[in-house]
Amino acid sequence: MIRFGIIGTNWITEDFINAARRIGDFSLTAVYSRTEATGRQFADKHDIANVYTDLEQFASSPEWDAVYIASPNSFHAEQAIACMNQGKHVLCEKPLASNEQEIRRMTEAATSNGVLLMEAMKSTFTPNFKVIQENLHKIGPVRRYFGSYCQYSSRYDMYKRGEVPNAFNPVFSNGALMDLGVYCIYPLIVLFGEPERIQASGYMLDSGVDGAGSLLLGYQGMGMDAVIHYSKIVDSYASAEIQGENGTIVFDKISRPDKVHIRYRDGSVEDLTQPQEDNAMYYEALEFIELVKKGEKESAVNSHANSLKVIRVMDEARKQMGLVYPAD
Repeated sequence: MIRFGIIGTNWITEDFINAARRIGDFSLTAVYSRTEATGRQFADKHDIANVYTDLEQFASSPEWDAVYIASPNSFHAEQAIACMNQGKHVLCEKPLASNEQEIRRMTEAATSNGVLLMEAMKSTFTPNFKVIQENLHKIGPVRRYFGSYCQYSSRYDMYKRGEVPNAFNPVFSNGALMDLGVYCIYPLIVLFGEPERIQASGYMLDSGVDGAGSLLLGYQGMGMDAVIHYSKIVDSYASAEIQGENGTIVFDKISRPDKVHIRYRDGSVEDLTQPQEDNAMYYEALEFIELVKKGEKESAVNSHANSLKVIRVMDEARKQMGLVYPAD
């Protein structure tokens, strides 16, 4: 049984708990919150015995073995390193940290303390992502990857009224690229590696973060490019595609593929769709728990190297857009 602590008491934490409780080796024993009232309310709702408001006391607690971190992005590095320095395993929400420097500090802490550190990018562990990987050879030489994640934020109306919610506050290393663009970049890196050329443009909001943006990523050695669109201020209903000379793999959602097809040039269609859990976070939780049980120190899929490649793309994109965080 792997005993978990939790940092972050928002909706994504609720989804993680609901998914992880389907796994027999998961138990939830502690929560950290900056306020006692919020932590106690969350603990009562989820039957959690121990509540902490001091990070060091939480990190050194003997009541838990591994932590799921879903706090604002700017807190990830500090909180994860504090926990790893106490010998705790860390599953940390995407993006893993604000920038490459922070992620390097995190991976160094994981290595020096002999603990598992994994970025919680859910899509790359789903059965429907794995079937994409296994069938790439069918479409011939790949020439283009297209990923889009554009979702009008429920917080954007607040922003337009003059408020600055966390989702649009650079203090928390937020914005469209970090929150949604990462969902398009991470699968690309897992499938094809790090691009050789990066061109980025973004629509900057007055608060200092990007509301939307686009990336054109070049893989000259492979003869392919990647086109990525992301936004927190408009909706899009575009499918994702991997275009090859013999056919195109089409999948419905970049953040969690539910339906996957190959459309061949001769007009035939092959359905690759696999059955999978309705809550895709189940697969990242299962991967993490299995790695802890085996004594592994990183995932072969959401590896330290892949997390570094992803953040390097985002760092360069931010540089080109003029998007700077206090954490930089």
